[in-house]
Amino acid sequence: MTAGTPSTLAYETFVSDGAPRAGEERLPEGDRLVSSPLTSTLIFGEVDGVLVDPPFTHEQTEKVGDWVERSGKRLTHIYNTHGDGDHWFGMAELLKRFGDVTVYATRGTIEVMRREATQGRAEMWDRRFPGLIPDSPVVARPVPADGFLLEQDLIQAVEVGHTDSDETSVLHVPSIGLVVAGDVAYNGVHQYILEGGDGGLQAWLTAIDRVAALEPRAIVAGHKNKQLADDPAILDQTRQYLVDAIRLLDDKPTAREFYDRMAALYPDRLNRGPLWYGAVRLLGG
Repeated sequence: MTAGTPSTLAYETFVSDGAPRAGEERLPEGDRLVSSPLTSTLIFGEVDGVLVDPPFTHEQTEKVGDWVERSGKRLTHIYNTHGDGDHWFGMAELLKRFGDVTVYATRGTIEVMRREATQGRAEMWDRRFPGLIPDSPVVARPVPADGFLLEQDLIQAVEVGHTDSDETSVLHVPSIGLVVAGDVAYNGVHQYILEGGDGGLQAWLTAIDRVAALEPRAIVAGHKNKQLADDPAILDQTRQYLVDAIRLLDDKPTAREFYDRMAALYPDRLNRGPLWYGAVRLLGG
């Protein structure tokens, strides 16, 4: 895009509802566990579009595919911000539907995807969501270091390291001030802190600072309350949640005490499941 030329890009989001988990495990209140609402983002110009983070079940993927089709845009790329299966297992189904699409991720993310598609599915995903997940071959190629173009606008992957899991990234669209943040930022949903031990929560804080340095005007969270705007303030909200979690963990509470205190601090956040099983992992059941 020539300097001074206004961008024609825009974006929309589709938030997939969570899927119920199999098994007898429940929240302390007795509620069934479900996956968190999941955001897929379509960045588009006059003709072409880039989809970020497809969902993971057959049903979710079909709905996202219908949404992309209704947009009237030609899908040219899919980008995966990180390797957690809920952000990409449906990708192959979309490729069958939309044909010649280039799939990008960072090299680190691709390594995580390979683990998720094999060991991760066998040990966790297919046990928790039996029969719901399509085949998930890893077809992503490394994203070019200098980014790629959507029509005339540059789109860049920014690696941020550990957030709620390893080898995560965000997708930056400088021309419109957009960051599609994957799981670096949460928006009105309880954060997945299960992998926060051994300095993981502190590393996540560093990742938030890296994204803030991009000075985004809009941030799309990988897990969001669909009623909430993509306000850059969610970076501060995500940071404060982590600061509160670290402070409470330092008090050496029981898992239930930690869960109750965080739930009291954040009563309006959706899906307490990640809070509960994160508490159990970090503090013992």
